[in-house]
Amino acid sequence: MSFLHTAVSFIIALGVLIVVHEYGHYLMARLCNVRVLRFSVGFGRSLATWRLGRDATEWTIAAIPFGGYVKMLDEREAPVAPGELPRAFNRQSVWRRFLIVIAGPLFNFLFAIAVYAGLYMYGMPEARPVLAQPAAGTLAQSAGFSAGDTVRSIDGDALSTWQELRWRVLQGALQREALRIEVADTRGDISTHVLDLRNYPSDDVESDALERIGFRLHRPPLDPVLGQVVAGGAAERAGLRAGDRVTHADGGRVADWGAVVQSGRSHAGAVLGLAVERDGSQLRIDVVPDTVNEGGSRVGRIGAAPRIPAAETERSVVRVSYGPLDSLAKAAAKTWDISIFSLRMLGKMLIGEVSWKHLSGPVTIADYAGQSAQMGWLAYATFLALISISLGVLNLLPIPLLDGGHLMYYAVEIIKGSPVSECAMEFGQRVGLALLLVVMAFAFYNDLNRLFSG
Repeated sequence: MSFLHTAVSFIIALGVLIVVHEYGHYLMARLCNVRVLRFSVGFGRSLATWRLGRDATEWTIAAIPFGGYVKMLDEREAPVAPGELPRAFNRQSVWRRFLIVIAGPLFNFLFAIAVYAGLYMYGMPEARPVLAQPAAGTLAQSAGFSAGDTVRSIDGDALSTWQELRWRVLQGALQREALRIEVADTRGDISTHVLDLRNYPSDDVESDALERIGFRLHRPPLDPVLGQVVAGGAAERAGLRAGDRVTHADGGRVADWGAVVQSGRSHAGAVLGLAVERDGSQLRIDVVPDTVNEGGSRVGRIGAAPRIPAAETERSVVRVSYGPLDSLAKAAAKTWDISIFSLRMLGKMLIGEVSWKHLSGPVTIADYAGQSAQMGWLAYATFLALISISLGVLNLLPIPLLDGGHLMYYAVEIIKGSPVSECAMEFGQRVGLALLLVVMAFAFYNDLNRLFSG
């Protein structure tokens, strides 16, 4: 995966999410009859500007893409003509100002709901929640789970995909719950096991939690034949094609697809020699697996999927799709769950139960943007929805300089009946700036640590 591909994927993601957030502020300001002077995507020197609408609003793309803003008419920033005073932001009622500010984060959540609803309606092929044999000594092994068990429900809530299982177990681990999990074994017999996560360390939640607990996806043995090659991936760059059969990797004989995967994982950024059969001919192809971040470790990925027989696909994969109303309901519930999960993680960071090493900055986000874009538009859309939720949650935190800080001031104004004093607001801005700088420093340090040490 090239630096250019990652950078473009990251900039597109930033642009989309900034426009969504700032358009929320802009639209609500227009609905409240507040004049908008400028809508800027980015900061700093303007690269392109258009004047549109009856108010001749400046629509600007600026040089620094890490943010944006909507500038409204305001007496505190510049003199306002007497005839325009009713349209100044500072002249609006506290409730109108509250609505204008909260509309930005609200649009982030609405964007995520729209994306998830579209994905639910489109339907995505996903792995069924079929378990591999849990490793000895894990919580799953102690609870009595066995290879081939298909998870049917958790605490009475039915589920049908591996991602649903993963999300519910992560929530249980964070909240330290004992989960009642109903499974059907390979003979179809139904039983219930209790997975006790009450003593699970919260600091491990964002690592490969399912692997630590003992839940691994059942992967049937597959022939080492390429079924699909990811566009722009390491396999395509090396010249591998769908239908190629890998016979040897790094000099050793390959028995199944799992051996191909393991060879790729252990050669992150290094040359991996493959012996390949193609149309009756033997070929030697050197591939350099892309380096990706997985569970805090740097591993290699060749960018190819195995050829899966139709019968095995039917047993292992399910395509889940819903009607419009059900999709909207599930999308809203998923957005809510992720938002609450994010807040709980932040809370546990503040009290020391979860390490600050889980905080990610722009480098890590850019890495995931590139990875998801390489995996296809479905993965990239899911990534955009997740980051949009994170942006909405972040902006609602009661920290001055963020939307949540302004909302906190307006809440105080509603309670006491008068605006917060200029002195208090100035002090809050300084505290907020200090907090943001500390958080950014932690995030950037974590980025560099992941980048150089894996």
